[in-house]
Amino acid sequence: MPRLIAALDYAAGQHRDQRRKGAEAAPYINHPIALLRILAVEAGIDDADVLTAAVLHDVIEDCSGPQQECIAQRRAEIASQFGACVLAIVEAVTDDKALPKAARKQAQVAHAALLPRAAKLVKLADKTANVRDIANSPPQGWEAERIAAYFDWAQSVVDAMRGADAQLEALFDAALAHGRSARAST
Repeated sequence: MPRLIAALDYAAGQHRDQRRKGAEAAPYINHPIALLRILAVEAGIDDADVLTAAVLHDVIEDCSGPQQECIAQRRAEIASQFGACVLAIVEAVTDDKALPKAARKQAQVAHAALLPRAAKLVKLADKTANVRDIANSPPQGWEAERIAAYFDWAQSVVDAMRGADAQLEALFDAALAHGRSARAST
């Protein structure tokens, strides 16, 4: 538990100036906390490395400043403070921001099936949280087509990971069904 609290503190510091894209512009730290809730409370996952990695899953990807220097520093900090296993999970779910957005999205689908199980758990929780957030508070300027495209893409990523955890997959499926239904009625 102390390591998980340290991870929350570290993530809160790294995301302190960030907001979610939704209309509510919630503090970004709410997103890693949502992953933690999905994994631990809703799916009953108790693997400390998975839970810690879920809290830290975006800290490398969301570097500001000199990119390579920042990434190297965050990797070193995660390894020293939270261990090599947590770092490996975080790296497995981190997008390569050097790629254009479309290529990053394609890479997520292509690599999803190849992820280690621990990384799949984090990725499943991430997609579930994102779909819930978009359904409940779509980003400013996102029209129905863009929301539908995001939902379709998220489903493609999750479909490539099927078999990793039935409970997490069911949570994603329920979030997606709710999201599609909510968007259809607006």
